[in-house]
Amino acid sequence: MDEEDLVHGVQRENRPGFEETAYLILSGVLPNKSELEIFREIIMKTMPLEHKATMNILSLQGKNIMNILARSVLELYTYDENPDDISPDNLIRQSINLIAKFPTIIAYAYQVLRHNQLARSLHIRHPYEDRSVAENFLFMMKGKDAYTDLEVKILDLALILHAEHGGGNNSTFSVRVVSSTETDTYSAIAAGIGSLKGPLHGGANIKVKGMLDDMKKNIKDWKDVGEIDAYLTQVLNKEAYDKTGLIYGIGHAVYTISDPRAGLLKEMARELAKEKGRENEFAFMELIEERGVEVFLNYKKQGAKQRTCINVDYYSGFVYDAIGLPEEVFTPIFAMARIVGWTAHRIEELNFSSKRIIRPAYKNVRPLQDFIPMKDRT
Repeated sequence: MDEEDLVHGVQRENRPGFEETAYLILSGVLPNKSELEIFREIIMKTMPLEHKATMNILSLQGKNIMNILARSVLELYTYDENPDDISPDNLIRQSINLIAKFPTIIAYAYQVLRHNQLARSLHIRHPYEDRSVAENFLFMMKGKDAYTDLEVKILDLALILHAEHGGGNNSTFSVRVVSSTETDTYSAIAAGIGSLKGPLHGGANIKVKGMLDDMKKNIKDWKDVGEIDAYLTQVLNKEAYDKTGLIYGIGHAVYTISDPRAGLLKEMARELAKEKGRENEFAFMELIEERGVEVFLNYKKQGAKQRTCINVDYYSGFVYDAIGLPEEVFTPIFAMARIVGWTAHRIEELNFSSKRIIRPAYKNVRPLQDFIPMKDRT
């Protein structure tokens, strides 16, 4: 099924789609109405954390929510009566448990982080049993009546778009590699979290936001194509922003003509920009998108001209910021969605693979050395 069909389908029916996406990815089929209602009910009833798990999060020290998430997932092993059982039924149970608990762990971890760093009041809100995952997360992060219907819809969309992206991305492959040893689910998922925590994988939307913030400060006329092109050329020449030579949000390892996820997110991001009075900023981003692709193509004109495109990270940082979510949870939100794909790939690896451990082959390129007695070494 095309992602566009799923997204536009749930949007036409004006209902959340992340839970349906999770069901589809885990089972391989779309649920009927009663199946979806039962699945949603299980998710909602599983979202609250055990008291001991909540208290553990409240006591955890650290400044990175992804690190806290990994530690909390490993601790969930101790609350599982059958943590090492890799039968299909148990894997499904563990998967649903993790999908349901990730939003709660992340929201609680952020509240503790804010409390410890800024000495603000500690707000621990228990999720509703009759709300979607997206709405519950915004409630636990921001409080009652502190978010709009559009914010819920666009966060739900972001979760759908980030839920799965094949087995070749680094974090999913990490989960499959570790799962191939037949270790427990919590250890395998912690490996995926560790991979996604790396800024080259899960932190791209933060990099995009930082680059755009820098452009807002340094480009005087947001409609001046020449000024924008000059800045982007400086970026590519490693003379501007973080001097890495990268235009963040432009380019993808798989997509070259277009990233369908980016297009879907952009559709609703425009609506969000209107709601928040940030139309000028959104228009600026659209112009940067247009010019970034052209400047990059001209800069790389040596050799074959291969088109590139924006990726889903380009607009996701803007979306999260417009919703009022802090940068500390940008990558954890990615994990909150991708746990669906991670668990589905783990189930596939343990039930439909060759049952052999995954190990890459490496070739030594350094010439072999003869052993030299210690007394003869210089």
